[in-house]
Amino acid sequence: MKRVTIVGAGFAALTAVRKLRAANPRIEITLVAPSPEFVYYPGTIWIPSGLRQPDDLIIPLGSFFQRNRVNYRKGSATGLKEGGRTLVTDRGEIKNDGLIICSGGRFIKNLPGIEHVITPCEGIAAAVKIRDRLRQLKSGTIAVGFSGNPKEPSAMRGGPMFEFLFGIDQSLRLDGRRKLIKLVFFTPAPTPGQRLGPKAAEGLLKEMKKRGIETHLGFKLKGFTEKSVITEGGEFDAHLTLFMPGMTGNEWFDNTDLPRSEGGLILADGMCRVEGMDRVYVAGDSGSFPGPEWMPKQAHMADLQAMAAAENLNAELQGRAPSKSFNVELICIVDSQTTGSLVARTQKFNIVLPQMRLFHWLKRIFEWWYLRQYR
Repeated sequence: MKRVTIVGAGFAALTAVRKLRAANPRIEITLVAPSPEFVYYPGTIWIPSGLRQPDDLIIPLGSFFQRNRVNYRKGSATGLKEGGRTLVTDRGEIKNDGLIICSGGRFIKNLPGIEHVITPCEGIAAAVKIRDRLRQLKSGTIAVGFSGNPKEPSAMRGGPMFEFLFGIDQSLRLDGRRKLIKLVFFTPAPTPGQRLGPKAAEGLLKEMKKRGIETHLGFKLKGFTEKSVITEGGEFDAHLTLFMPGMTGNEWFDNTDLPRSEGGLILADGMCRVEGMDRVYVAGDSGSFPGPEWMPKQAHMADLQAMAAAENLNAELQGRAPSKSFNVELICIVDSQTTGSLVARTQKFNIVLPQMRLFHWLKRIFEWWYLRQYR
């Protein structure tokens, strides 16, 4: 019986489990993660408004592991041995015949005063902190922004910040505080949202203007204080700052021979194989893949990469040559609590549909549909 180890319990990891088990009932699957639970990060945008509670987005994986005959090992990866055939964790070593790394990325937190900001995609606790701070704020300024990894164009996650921005705006309007609280959006990019496509970028700026959201664009960030954001273009007040830094690789990669991109992610080919390593694959935020600069770091892309990684690894374990590549697709609904805008981009087309109540409900329905497979 062939043994496969999967690192992580996020979108890519669980999709890899499903794909492997469907393709090979006899394979032995071991999944390593700190907790046997899945956090649905896209839903955290609704925690500040109360549309979601933390428990709504945390899915225990015991039943899923049992149905798919997964050996869960509690722990965190700390290194590799024998060219990837042994995963080293903080709770021991695990042998494998094939390895899929889905341990996500790490935010670059090197700006002075970064401790004064909240990074939403760090998890449930961050979203709850935003909710609590919003409830306490009677007047002042809220700053929302993001930056990237200059050495890795794809290693950024700006989409959720637009959703937090528009969602907070709508929530403040609904409870009558919007006139008392200024919203400012900031990013070093002169035109934010270019990864979504030119039409989407133009639409985002128009939506900000329509909502009375001020912008501070095109200036390199210098740091933060408890009550301000500092850029090369000046300093402005911020009584609450939400900021998404660029991403790089996990710290444990430094203890391995994994090949790294200039931006610190694991180098992989178009079939998700880690360059120069035998039967070692990567999917999701951990990897640096060939493709267009707008290739997103989002759940849908992680799922597509995980499907390719699982299919190719299974082929190798059965003595066949891997051949499955993944499509580069960006699909999202930019939600604002009551309405949403659909954005889709591939290498052949780019579609942007206007804000509609329908898309907000489609995003909620998709959440229910996606999570039912893990409940």
